[in-house]
Amino acid sequence: MKIIGKNPITGLDYPDPDVIRVDDTYYMVSTTMHFVPGCEILRSYDLVHWEHLSYVYERLDSTEEQRLVGEKNCYGKGMWAASLRYHKGMYYICFVANDTGKTYLYTADNIEGPWEKRIIEGFYHDCSLLFEDDHVYIVSGNRNIRLQELKKDLSGPKEGGLDRILVSDSRNPGLGFEGSHFYKIDGMYYLFLIHSLPDRWMRTQACYVSDSLTGEFKGGDVLCDTMGYCGQGVAQGGIVDTPDHKWYAVLFQDRGAVGRIPVLVPVKWEKNVRVTCMPAPGEQKEQIIKENYPVLGDSGRALCEVETQSTRPDEQYHPLVESDDFSEWNPEQKRLFGTFGWKSCWQFNHEPELSWIENDAEKGCLRMVCRKQCKNVTQAVNTITQRMKFPVCITEVTVDAEGIKDGDYAGMCALQGCYGMAAVTKRDGQMLLVMRSHEAEHDSIEGNQGNSEEIEWEAVAVESSKIRIRMEADFQNQHDKVRFLYWSDEKWKQIGPWHQLYFKMDHFTGCRVGLFAYATKETGGIAEFGRFRYF
Repeated sequence: MKIIGKNPITGLDYPDPDVIRVDDTYYMVSTTMHFVPGCEILRSYDLVHWEHLSYVYERLDSTEEQRLVGEKNCYGKGMWAASLRYHKGMYYICFVANDTGKTYLYTADNIEGPWEKRIIEGFYHDCSLLFEDDHVYIVSGNRNIRLQELKKDLSGPKEGGLDRILVSDSRNPGLGFEGSHFYKIDGMYYLFLIHSLPDRWMRTQACYVSDSLTGEFKGGDVLCDTMGYCGQGVAQGGIVDTPDHKWYAVLFQDRGAVGRIPVLVPVKWEKNVRVTCMPAPGEQKEQIIKENYPVLGDSGRALCEVETQSTRPDEQYHPLVESDDFSEWNPEQKRLFGTFGWKSCWQFNHEPELSWIENDAEKGCLRMVCRKQCKNVTQAVNTITQRMKFPVCITEVTVDAEGIKDGDYAGMCALQGCYGMAAVTKRDGQMLLVMRSHEAEHDSIEGNQGNSEEIEWEAVAVESSKIRIRMEADFQNQHDKVRFLYWSDEKWKQIGPWHQLYFKMDHFTGCRVGLFAYATKETGGIAEFGRFRYF
């Protein structure tokens, strides 16, 4: 059945995608950073519609940073840019974690797990695996892209094995080559990479080809396009073929604070393709690639609409984000309830402490105990999150704060370094609803350096301990603003101003809706959350 998909395809933050097909099913993995469970795998039968299938791990190494011990954290680190492969009946997922400095290899004979964890000796940034006969290779790096042969058991580099630099982007003053995706197709080797144009910031997809692993890799830029959106390029991701021998690339595009969203791009193979590259500002080179070479989109331009075919036309996809009454909790049903028994759409901000949180299915609520004193919401353990949707995201939740203590905060936030939040708190026995935020310290993408304090914009006295909170976010055209409202006198009332959101490197993820509770004075307070709605 013909499917017409609109880009970006998920509307949600799934960056650095890698994609494969096994029989009639497509699988995609993407970066999950510090969120757990981690390394989410999605499933599709048409490359346009995707649903959650499984997580690769519940906990990575349980370091103090990964558990938010004290003021430690691993924001903007954790796992990223995984390589997904299927070889001789076995699934392989390989990635690095930038907080531990390790390269992890997970293997399973069933893509839904269980997954076996191993470590590959060395650190392979943005890696890609290639299996060829009895050899295994890994390609990785930034600026200088390196090919290394691994031992047969993938435990580390093979002594005396092939080890060489394939291509270099060392003269680029911006983002040099990274995001490797390496393939052997019809006897030729193809290396797909991301970099920025050297004369300005613009994500660009490149491809290099060779007829041998020891030969010259020739190529250049194959996609330099914004789809007309805010000057943001489309790049970095994997390619995959369909059962009827068509090819597609699954890349991503920056969409501001909501994150980096997958874009589906058709791929054709042609010979004698004219390719350009810019090794340095003001310098441009052209060459003709005689071999079969990928032409992405419409002559190097991404398309807003893409046609595919479904291998299972009657498939009904489960949504990637959804409402929750907390009336179901089933740790045995891993696909639908893969987050420690909660729905798979949820992920915890860092590793949870499960003895401090419970799901009361009979009452229909999520109950959090404030066991940690925090300065702000980014230090709170057990914040449970969902991705926010482009272009507009609206969520609601009912907070029952009857059990909180003085100084506790319980509510809903737009979670990022420059977060905004609405929360119920208690001060000298008085229940208040407050809107607070952490403002950007500067315009740099590097994020806040911890030199600014949280601002409280408004506090409203409330008579009931049960408060309905609403969050509305506008991500269209990178407006990236959020506001909070509460239900009172049979209508919604705004609390505090519109808050500016950003995409910055301190968290390096799209903004998330988060439910949280934490103490600032005394531990032991209890907050309950019910009737979460995702519109």
